[in-house]
Amino acid sequence: MAQSSHAWKKKLYYLPKVTRWSNGIGAALPEEYKKFWKEWKVQKPAPVHYIPKPGRWEKKPSGDILPVQNIPLPLKYPKEIDQGIWGGEAVVQGFTKKFKHRRVPHFWVPKLLKSVIYSEILDKYVKTIVTYRALQLIHDNYGFDHYVLKTKACDLRSLLALKLKREMLIQLWDKTLYPNDPIKQEEVYAKYEHYLPNYTREEIEWYGLTWKEACNKLIRIQTAAYKAEPLKIKFREQFIKELEQEKLEEQEENDNDVKSKRSWLSKLNPFGSDKSTTV
Repeated sequence: MAQSSHAWKKKLYYLPKVTRWSNGIGAALPEEYKKFWKEWKVQKPAPVHYIPKPGRWEKKPSGDILPVQNIPLPLKYPKEIDQGIWGGEAVVQGFTKKFKHRRVPHFWVPKLLKSVIYSEILDKYVKTIVTYRALQLIHDNYGFDHYVLKTKACDLRSLLALKLKREMLIQLWDKTLYPNDPIKQEEVYAKYEHYLPNYTREEIEWYGLTWKEACNKLIRIQTAAYKAEPLKIKFREQFIKELEQEKLEEQEENDNDVKSKRSWLSKLNPFGSDKSTTV
């Protein structure tokens, strides 16, 4: 009984955490974008800078049995990462110490190089900054398109890669690739169509958008759906109705005045004809 009352107290004083999805425009965003956001920002990316150890316990060379600690390294994601394809790599934050000197902060930056990447679906060449790991992943997946379509958003991380992936999925779904070459279109479509069942058309439409882009897109959709009527049209119609009503009231008043005058004249005229008398 005491445990149940304690649980009820927890529920009574529980306040849900306010997030960007709680109220405002974030609450109005569709579920398709929330699904992409979870894949991009919430899911944990595959470890790149360390090798996770399996199991919960490990035996040291000394014979001691200790728990396995797979603690991710502290990473920094600079804004330049969105302009290239780093293959899941980032800037590693840590410390270095030489001999008897104090340790000092140090950042390990991956080796960056300029390269040109070809997309078979988009039929275009992209000149960007890549890492050796990104090039190796492209080779392992037999092409840039397979690598991008197969990899999750949390592992791609880069906005450039996400935009290219969104464009690839749109062209595959709408079948607008190679419009001037139907044979090449069917060949490329058959090569990559097995990636489409993982998405719906609405999910592709919201895929790869940043928070600001998604909010602006929602505002445009709501603005297009709501056709606001100018107030001058509304006030003009209301004014015309009021004038017509006043005109009808004045006409009724004039008719009543004419009828009342005729009735008084008939009473005052002694020579008026009496319809009740007979000749």
